[in-house]
Amino acid sequence: MPHVIAYMLLITDPGIEREVIEEIRKIKDVTECRAVYGEFDVFVRLEVPDLTVLDDIVTRVRQIRGTIHSKTLVGSP
Repeated sequence: MPHVIAYMLLITDPGIEREVIEEIRKIKDVTECRAVYGEFDVFVRLEVPDLTVLDDIVTRVRQIRGTIHSKTLVGSP
């Protein structure tokens, strides 16, 4: 089945990135989630069946307490 690979870069409230990561790792289509240094605090890799599922996950991640800002990148085939 064709799938979409996407990446999310998150900025979180200071000191809460570990809690955000724990919540994100519970999401089915998340294949990688880790803290990173630099402009962003959290990196997320997703493999989803379609953009509708991606939209649902992006919305869910943005609602996690402590998430301030997100950028979503969709991989090119």
